[in-house]
Amino acid sequence: MFSGFFYGLRAGGVPVSLKEYLTLLEAMREGAIDYQVEHFYYLARACMVKDERYIDRFDRVFAEWFEGVERVEDPFASLPEEWLKKLGERHFTQEEMDRVKAAGGWDKLMETLRKRLEEQKGRHQGGSKWVGTGGTSPFGAHGYNPEGVRIGQNESRHRRAVKVWDRREFKNFDDSVELGTRNMKVAMRKLRRLARAGHEEEFDLSGTIEATARNGGYVDIRMHPSRENAVKVLLFLDVGGSMDDHVLLVDQLFSAARSEFKHFEHFYFHNCLYESVWKDSGRRHEETISTAEILRTYGSDYRAIFVGDASMSPYELVYSGGAVEHWNEEPGALWLQRARGAWERSIWINPVAERFWDYTPSIGMVQEMFPGAMVPLTLDGIERGIRTLQA
Repeated sequence: MFSGFFYGLRAGGVPVSLKEYLTLLEAMREGAIDYQVEHFYYLARACMVKDERYIDRFDRVFAEWFEGVERVEDPFASLPEEWLKKLGERHFTQEEMDRVKAAGGWDKLMETLRKRLEEQKGRHQGGSKWVGTGGTSPFGAHGYNPEGVRIGQNESRHRRAVKVWDRREFKNFDDSVELGTRNMKVAMRKLRRLARAGHEEEFDLSGTIEATARNGGYVDIRMHPSRENAVKVLLFLDVGGSMDDHVLLVDQLFSAARSEFKHFEHFYFHNCLYESVWKDSGRRHEETISTAEILRTYGSDYRAIFVGDASMSPYELVYSGGAVEHWNEEPGALWLQRARGAWERSIWINPVAERFWDYTPSIGMVQEMFPGAMVPLTLDGIERGIRTLQA
């Protein structure tokens, strides 16, 4: 009865076998579910999809074979009221944005801002010069400029700001997420290097047999330390800003990494590695950790994994003072080079789809600092990265 569905899954790229198909039929025959399409969907998916990466393919084939089961609602019918209120802000046409010129570089931008702050006496809106709102000035909020300083705006709109003049609060990534982490864990297990460690707490079968034989048949129970993953991992996570678009995927990666490695430490940064990092985003302004101290503390036997979209102003990488939220004495690129020197086996995992990397200059710059070691945040990308860390 469901043979067409079975062959449709195989044609759709889902690696389902005859055994899994027969398991579905047996479950149906035994009455595992009632006659509801939703229940059948979950049963079929549980029986025939053994890898999370194929769930989307399964859904497409299921929708094709059981037409009408899944109906897509009009997305505009359920828009939150808060979203609609945003329409009151100034939005620019592409033609208007093309007419707006950049300030002319980092030094020129900072020099101009200092002058504006000295000269401006009151609130301004809709203009192209002063610190204000809804205009084309490089300084202010809710407007547009290809290169500016964001002041007084709680979230990004065009993601063009090279510096943010506000204190922003970020959230830690969730290391308890389980959904979707299984395949990430499987991929990371390829990095394992098992070694006996700890107290003698595990039964040694082969040792007991040998000792008993040598003891004339009298049982001589032997124990030995359990085998643990001896690989040491440092995880550096970009948090906040444009990384908000990738929170779910990074949560899953963080959860998988934390559960797989006994010797594991994590740290947060924003956009690029600078002179300090933090462990708790809720206290990142009060409790920071010196990056130089981390470089001294964790030896070359550690593998370093950087996770971030590498999408930032190039100033943040190459200029002192270019950091988007604070004044950095040394450019971010220098700190990344130091990290690469300290941990030769290191990779950068990028949640941005690989086909879009060429459109962001800063991604290319980070790629140059991680030659052959930047991979996408996909299962295939993680596996490629693990092979790099094993080299």
